[in-house]
Formats: sequence, structure tokens, C-alpha cells
Amino acid sequence: MVSHRRPTRPGPARGIGATVLSAAAATAAATLGAAPAGAEPQDTRESTKARVDRLYGEAERATEHFNKARENVGLLRGEVDRAQDAAARAQEGINRMRTALGSMAGAEYRSGGIDPSLALLLSSDPDTFLDRAAALDRLGDRRAVLLHKLQQAQRRIAQTRAEATGALAGLERNRAAVTRHKRTVEGKLARARQLLHSLPAEDRESLGRASRSAGQEAFPASGTASPRALAALMAARQALGSPYVWGADGPSAFDCSGLMKWAYAQAGVSLPRTSQAQRHAGRMVPLAEARPGDLVAYRADASHIGMYAGNGQVIHAPYPGAPVRYDPVGMMPVSSVTRV
Repeated sequence: MVSHRRPTRPGPARGIGATVLSAAAATAAATLGAAPAGAEPQDTRESTKARVDRLYGEAERATEHFNKARENVGLLRGEVDRAQDAAARAQEGINRMRTALGSMAGAEYRSGGIDPSLALLLSSDPDTFLDRAAALDRLGDRRAVLLHKLQQAQRRIAQTRAEATGALAGLERNRAAVTRHKRTVEGKLARARQLLHSLPAEDRESLGRASRSAGQEAFPASGTASPRALAALMAARQALGSPYVWGADGPSAFDCSGLMKWAYAQAGVSLPRTSQAQRHAGRMVPLAEARPGDLVAYRADASHIGMYAGNGQVIHAPYPGAPVRYDPVGMMPVSSVTRV
């Protein structure tokens, strides 16, 4: 079995902002560029395994960055749609205000626009004229209010559209950068497979063997896990054998966090999209107290995640080329266990 264990440096998990995404993509691509393309004479089975593990770790981090960027783009698109709807409604209000202002202007034109003092001198009924003059003053005040509201509404519409469009364009640029990073890592994985093929057949079989013997019937005793956790575990079991695909969240292909999101959705629970966010989607418990259905995050940056299945096993989507399967919970450093 390829365990893709990789030494980690402790450090805080960071949010995936637009600038951070670009920096991560550029830095990771530059870092990965130094990896040799093929097996050298000094390569041993262990060094090959370590290099493959490193590439798997880079691939998973790239996947989660990609997932976060794509999720943000989707959220922002929703905000843009709502802003555009609000702008359309505001435009209707502006049109009504313009119509009202036009009516006022037309009324003034039809009245001849006579100077109020002259109209008073010519009036045969000064009291009636004064009443009308007061009404005209109120009409003027209303017109000023309408003009002010019109200007404010136009500014709000322009600002909303500009901010939403600019933010969406920026996020799209960062998603493109992460996509380029993804392609870079895929190339490294292809070269890792070349390294594996350079090994003797028995070593390749040993490295690629999945740990499936335990956990196939690893259901807990009644009452040890919540009904929704058991429902999510049942869903994850149904996904066994499904392929790992970048950014996929079911129902026929998954990446690591996509499998967790899909499995819990079958239990009526909505999880965040990325492994870093999923680790905070519930109450953290010690690994020794893990129950079936708990989420097990790996590495200090929580770049990989699986579901505890009982009997010391997790179900997870390992990496490109490996299907959803059981593996030992200790296959790599555990950073947290979350009870949803």
C-alpha cells in the first residue's frame, strides 16, 4: 500500500484568500519544479516511496486550494446575481422617480412658469393664489427629495455592480492560477508513476496494495454513534471502489473532502467543501475516543480527510489513481478528529 506519509511542519491552517491562492500556486509550482523526472541509480525503494508521498501531499493541498477557490467563485456568483436583481429593482424605482419628476416639469411648463410675485399681482383671488403657491412649494420640496433619492440610488447601483464584478474577476483569476498548479502536480504524479514502474514487480505490488482486510464489517455496537453518523458511514461504504477525481464530490467520483461532503449530505447534513473547513464542522474529540462517522483530518494543515469506520480503519479517497477504500487510521499523522 502506498501510504503517502509525509513529514509535516506544525503551523496554523490558513484561509484561502485571493492573494494567498496566487502565492500558493506560484510557490508550490516553483518548489515542485526541482523534482527529478525519472528514477536515478541512487533511488531506492524507500526514497521512491518518499518522493511519491511528497507528490501526493502536494496534490492534495492543490486540490483543497482548488476546491476553496471554486466554492468562493460559486458564492460570489450568487452574490452577483442577487446584486443584479437588487439593481434591477432599484432601476424600476429610478424609472418611477424619473416619471414623477417629468410630470412635475410638465405641470410647471403648462402653468407657464410665471414668476410667483407677478402672478400674485395679477390674481383676482389672492387667497386662492397663496394656497396654490404653498402647494407649489411643497411640490418643489418633493422634487428635491426625489432628485436626491435618484442620485443615491444610481450611485448604489454603480458601486454594487463594480464591486461584485471586480471581485468575481479577481477570484476567477485566482482559480485559473490554482488550476495551473493542479496541472503541474498532475505532471509530477505522472512522473511518480514512472518511478513506481521502475521498481521490481513485487515492490510495486507491495507499495500499491490497499489495506482492505480489516474494517469491512466494522460497524459499531448499537448506540455508539449517532444515527446521522451511521447514515453517513453507510453512504461512504457505498462509495467504496469509486475513483478519485480532482474536485469531484459524487456521486460516482470523489476527492477526499468531496467524499465527506457527499456522504454526510446523504444523512441530511451539509458540510463545508474543503478538508480545512470540515475539521471545524463539529466538536473535536481525541483520536482514542473516535466513533464511526467521525471525520479524521491528516497533516498539520488538514490537507487530507477521511471518515472513521471503526476497528482502527478509515474510509477515504486516497489520491489520483487510487479508489475510495479502507486504510488504517494511522496511515499518516492525524491532526484532529471531528464529531459532526
